[in-house]
Amino acid sequence: MRILGLGLPELLIILLIILLIFGVGRISKIAGELGSGIRAFRDGLKADETAGTGESEDEDVNAES
Repeated sequence: MRILGLGLPELLIILLIILLIFGVGRISKIAGELGSGIRAFRDGLKADETAGTGESEDEDVNAES
């Protein structure tokens, strides 16, 4: 498994260094905030899609009248 030219041992060393610098608590907090941000983004996309479909139906009804 190679990601960006790095093998598994190199990736593990990088992750260990990040863990030592930031600590477990801070990494879990950042991951939680990232997850909630992604969730909010997805909810926003779903809201736009439902709003977009509702507007097109209204325009079709007005065009027929």
